[in-house]
Amino acid sequence: PASLYAATKKADELMSHVYYNIHGLSVTALRFFTVYGPFGRPDMAYFFFTEKILKGEEITIFKGPDGEELARDFTYITDIVAGILGSIDTAPASGKGTATYRIFNLGNTRPETVSRFVGILEDLLGRKANRKYIELPPTGDVLRTHADTSAAQEAFGYQPKTSLREGLQKFVDWYLTYYGHRRPQALH
Repeated sequence: PASLYAATKKADELMSHVYYNIHGLSVTALRFFTVYGPFGRPDMAYFFFTEKILKGEEITIFKGPDGEELARDFTYITDIVAGILGSIDTAPASGKGTATYRIFNLGNTRPETVSRFVGILEDLLGRKANRKYIELPPTGDVLRTHADTSAAQEAFGYQPKTSLREGLQKFVDWYLTYYGHRRPQALH
């Protein structure tokens, strides 16, 4: 793994694999790709970008070493929940000799640049972001994420349905109501 974050994910999968081998415990590991939506974590980019855009504060957007755009497989929370439920509904029973070990990626399967993501937020919030682009620090973060959900599609019919614009609209609607902001006029 190239980062501490990636190492912790790999370590979790390795530890669960040990339980599968030793105890015959069926294991389903789910890998979530850039989840966003209402009641999310305030330390996530979509959340604090929204707050900073509304306050007129600067937002930092990372670029790769050659100026390339970062892209993420942004996945709306209801698509993740559908994947979780699908994996539970198809989880095999545990037992020595019959247990299974499964890993599924749950993502939107359509990576979007962070700049496009911010552009949609600007439109929905009716305000331009004060963007500051800087080079991605050497933390081991990747330039692009893209979920291969084919195993989840095959095992339980996983099919993300929420576009980035639709998901951000739902998030912004919730955010403005929850935090008591007035509805802004769209930029376009």
